Amino acid sequence: QAYNCLIHFYKRFISKSMGVFYIFIVSKSGGLIFNYDHSVPTTENEKTYSFPLEIQLKFENKRVIVAFGERDGVCIGHALLAVNGQPLTYKELPDGRDVFDVLADKSNFPLNLKFGRPKITTNEKIVLASMFYPLYALAVQLSPDQGSSGINELETDTFTLHCNQTLTGVKFIVIADKNQQGVDQLLDKVYELYADYALKNPFYSLEMPIRADLFEEHLQVAIDQIEKTGFI
Repeated sequence: QAYNCLIHFYKRFISKSMGVFYIFIVSKSGGLIFNYDHSVPTTENEKTYSFPLEIQLKFENKRVIVAFGERDGVCIGHALLAVNGQPLTYKELPDGRDVFDVLADKSNFPLNLKFGRPKITTNEKIVLASMFYPLYALAVQLSPDQGSSGINELETDTFTLHCNQTLTGVKFIVIADKNQQGVDQLLDKVYELYADYALKNPFYSLEMPIRADLFEEHLQVAIDQIEKTGFI
């Protein structure tokens, strides 16, 4: 169940598009110490709907999201972004009206609704890191071979999760298109940059978030090269 929840969580934010989407670094204690959003594709669908609305919505994680009724490119987990061109703030329109009250009133229809893939928040990234940590440990315990390396790769229909754990227990995770080449080299490069710009920094403390401009700049160069050539 935890595995299905983790995969569904990632799929809410990723659509089919070539490239590297996210990079996470998880400390040996399971805390998220670095995250990087790269070429996460945006998905938006706008259409005029009649009453009653055949899509079921719910308010979750400060968003109005689709809970049931996939249609017209709108999928479960997509968020309602705007009503008649007016953007939503949580579940309120600019004039202060509750969007659920608006959608329940037949006299307001037809309505132009814009749905899109929500942007993953920092809190959700922390949750993802904390969910992956016990799954990784469980995979090690369930392996019939002693000394298992744990989860190295998880593949879905829209993306592949790649993981590399160091001898000190730090995990490097890359979320990329399942056809993206050179991800193993990218993982090695991220580890190299981590050693150069974090561990060798006298002001950096282990288990703390990584904040280094040079680290991100070199990481961006490595990702661009992998996406263009498939190798570093």
